[in-house]
Amino acid sequence: MTELGLSQQQHSDGLVNQSSFNHMTSILVVDDEPAVLKVLMTRLKLAGYQVLAAKDGEEALDLFHREAPDLVVLDVMLPKIDGFAVCRRIRAESCVPIIFLTALEAISEKVAGLDLGADDYLSKPFSPKELEARIATILRRVGPAASIAEPAREVPAGQGVMKLGDLVVDTNRRQVSRGGQRIGLTYTEFSLLELLFRDPGKVVPRAEILEQLWGYPPRRAADLRVVDVYVARLRGKLEPDPRNPELILTVRGIGYASQRTGDFPAALTV
Repeated sequence: MTELGLSQQQHSDGLVNQSSFNHMTSILVVDDEPAVLKVLMTRLKLAGYQVLAAKDGEEALDLFHREAPDLVVLDVMLPKIDGFAVCRRIRAESCVPIIFLTALEAISEKVAGLDLGADDYLSKPFSPKELEARIATILRRVGPAASIAEPAREVPAGQGVMKLGDLVVDTNRRQVSRGGQRIGLTYTEFSLLELLFRDPGKVVPRAEILEQLWGYPPRRAADLRVVDVYVARLRGKLEPDPRNPELILTVRGIGYASQRTGDFPAALTV
């Protein structure tokens, strides 16, 4: 398989045109390597997306604020403002999906990107086809208008709502609140919460979580760190004491399980 940075794959390699469901979804691609930027722009346009391009962090933030893209593909090593800082500033105001591109080999650097709120990452060199598949998976999961924040509201339990202790989880609006105050979750974080509490008490293996939410099986042990980082982030936002979790429990060597607590509508416990 040809990898990005060497040569461009042709459209005939099995690329599925996503225009049937994305309706000209806009993607902001940020990379300071002209060859990489050109390949990604060409491939994503062929896939039916509207593509915006930036060569540095300042330009990326300017485009983000002017064009409000539906997804951001973000290189870590950028001039002026690095990718980590760009991600941090975007996350302060939006839950738009972000995929990091990184040439850094250290797992700690990749985890740092996920800790800032990225939804996924790809290590360079990578296949453009794999990036397209991950973009499609994320967009199917988040649906339209992922970057729009809606105000919190109370909804009676039983109407797409479940209660986890003092938390109210509104699955219709993909929102979580405590005492009427909304807790900001990204779409990936909410999807993880929904998956773990779909069958309370059931152990969900980390590999299964990765496949269901990120759309690819673990090829190496490091891939499962994505799941661990997201569980830690979710605990940090929902648990009174994240170091002694009560809602999301670790099953060593296997995965995670949700605590049997609160009210679970029948429609959510399938």
